[in-house]
Amino acid sequence: MSFLTYFINGLSLGSIYAIIALGYTMVYGIAKMLNFAHGDFIMVGCYVVFTVVSTMGLNPLVGIAASIVICTLLGIITEKVAYKPLRNAGSPLAVLITAIGVSYFLENAALLIFGADTKAFTSVIKWEGVILANGALKIQGVTIITIAISLVILAVLQTFIYKTKAGQAMLAVSEDKGAASLMGIDVNKTISLTFAIGSSLAAIAGVLMCSAYPSLTPYTGAMPGIKAFVAAVLGGIGSIPGAMIGGLILGIIEILGKTYVSSQLSDAIVFGILVIVLIVKPTGILGKNIQEKV
Repeated sequence: MSFLTYFINGLSLGSIYAIIALGYTMVYGIAKMLNFAHGDFIMVGCYVVFTVVSTMGLNPLVGIAASIVICTLLGIITEKVAYKPLRNAGSPLAVLITAIGVSYFLENAALLIFGADTKAFTSVIKWEGVILANGALKIQGVTIITIAISLVILAVLQTFIYKTKAGQAMLAVSEDKGAASLMGIDVNKTISLTFAIGSSLAAIAGVLMCSAYPSLTPYTGAMPGIKAFVAAVLGGIGSIPGAMIGGLILGIIEILGKTYVSSQLSDAIVFGILVIVLIVKPTGILGKNIQEKV
């Protein structure tokens, strides 16, 4: 039963990584850029919930809604101010450096506003969970809800992308921005919508992560953001199901590595497996080779 408990905890952690990775993979798949400030949007969302619930004493649902709205607006503003002017810069390095700059800006802004001390995050999920196998297996409520929400998000995103006009526009922009523009698609609006969706997912992931691991600092989103990027690459960046699969695999490996190998080597194991996968299949698990005609 102990292995099953660790496996389920790995699924829960992997679901958080998957939700974050979905934001990475959508932005990369459509805008062809890596938003390395994505992890810090998680931190912003957590601080919004912390302020609304713990400081202002309002209902947790109000905090979650405020977190999603603020992170969505932050994503749109960041894209307009920091990334849009560099869209035709030619070198992707300019966008990458800008993304790192946005990340440091958000972290230092949080340091100035909230301080460097660790805040105790009050979980917004009050359900204690279920007990199975005559008490031998207890699954926390936050674990069940995290896994369920990740599956719902995956289904909603897949439906949105393939069944709605806006989703079809995203697919067109991801294939060829110039051709999509000639067909009457507003490329700028489509990319802004992509950032909005990705940022709202970061807010949701942040709430779930801090509910499961209730501590909050200005650097809370940094390592989960990096690991979620690894998950996106592992599953095949640009693929929505791939981001989900990569996140789940990463979470399971991390928890089992901490339990059965070493808590200090768990990160090394995660990144080592990524290296092996990329050597065997550079495009990731569900990634596709893109052949350019010259």
